[in-house]
Amino acid sequence: MARSASNFNDNSRTVCVMDASGHLGSALVHLLLHRGYTVHAAVQHHGEFQSVEGLPCSNEKLRVFGVDPFDYHSITKALKGCCGLFYSFQPPPDHSTYDEFMEEVEVRAAHNVLEACAQTDTMEKVVFTSSVTAVIWNEGRNTASSDLDEKNWSDINFCKKFKLWHALSKTLAEKSAWALAMDRGINMVTINGGLLMTPDLTITNPYLKGAAEMYEDGVFVTVDLRFIVDAHICVFEDVSSYGRYLCFNHLINCSHNADKLAQMLLPSSDSSPPQSSEDTRIYQPRISNRKLNNMMMEFENNQLLTS
Repeated sequence: MARSASNFNDNSRTVCVMDASGHLGSALVHLLLHRGYTVHAAVQHHGEFQSVEGLPCSNEKLRVFGVDPFDYHSITKALKGCCGLFYSFQPPPDHSTYDEFMEEVEVRAAHNVLEACAQTDTMEKVVFTSSVTAVIWNEGRNTASSDLDEKNWSDINFCKKFKLWHALSKTLAEKSAWALAMDRGINMVTINGGLLMTPDLTITNPYLKGAAEMYEDGVFVTVDLRFIVDAHICVFEDVSSYGRYLCFNHLINCSHNADKLAQMLLPSSDSSPPQSSEDTRIYQPRISNRKLNNMMMEFENNQLLTS
């Protein structure tokens, strides 16, 4: 049954955040508690939730669950009584590197989570965190006549050919999630985020494989933590949300921005600051987040009218 946006923010409602130990998950927990939700914070058994991001474990509206993404029953326990799930994949400690085998791990985890949602009678909406890398990689990326948006998917064979393992995993996991959601009648939306800008971001982040090509193609996008958290809340609470949403608020398309990012990614001990680039080209943006921006603008206006 459809509910109004305000009902999704009813302070008696319970939602689950999985995995709650990362930057995105812990920030979501903070904001959801602030908005009055009861939150089930689900973390993999290796995570010490109390020490992550200073989360307020004494909060009476917060319950912490240890989950194994490959143990269906541990997931169902965390979801019990929840009307919503915010899901983002966190690599397990015994397989933390994105390689050619990670897609099997991520797809299996996504399948287990969506199947558990299908078996949770109270579940009304799932917000599934994917990536811009599940959108941008294909053979004709340089010749496309229109901007990339939510209808585009990365090509599986292209990702395998160029060993774009992050893109491969995100694409297959999201496709698996959509297939199961449609088959089981789960109300799901996805947030396809750009490179998440966090204090511990380094050059080894798997999203950055192919960064030079993304830059020249005009699709190298990043997203601030607060922006992507707000986007998750928006698509969850707005009953008109549907499908996929590209989520970013910065585009790296000139040498000035590229140099700033390089200084952030490279530890000071590794090299001296990069020399100012002579390249004055500004690459044309070829990716659009209009769908999400329009929704967030309308959502914020409605919030102001009802406050």
